[in-house]
Amino acid sequence: MKTLFFSLIFSAIIGVHASANSSIVVVANTDNKQIKLNRQQVRNLFMGNALPYDLEAISLPPDNQTRVLFNTRVVGLTESRIQSYWAQMRFTGRKKQPKEIGTERAILEYIKDNPGSVGYLPSGISIPDGLTVLYSAL
Repeated sequence: MKTLFFSLIFSAIIGVHASANSSIVVVANTDNKQIKLNRQQVRNLFMGNALPYDLEAISLPPDNQTRVLFNTRVVGLTESRIQSYWAQMRFTGRKKQPKEIGTERAILEYIKDNPGSVGYLPSGISIPDGLTVLYSAL
């Protein structure tokens, strides 16, 4: 029993440590290769607030680990808080939630095929030529 307990604790610590070392990049399909966003601008984009650029935010599903990391590191809110926020925005009709796409690879393909689209990905993913990294969260 003690061994199982310590194994579970060790696995949890290793899992937290591994995700703590992960980083996120925000990638866009844009003609303006000079655009760089700060954390607040990225947060605003994915929370439906206006930016001086015509960009469409694309998000991963709530159960995706990359989304969890993005929400924690960039947006600064838990998934439940974000879901509550979007429920209120839908109810009042004030803002439109980012489109959700199932996987990181699918988001990358969507961004490649749709000018103006922006998504977040794990930093280890290969970014094709023609796409622009707007932000990196280390």
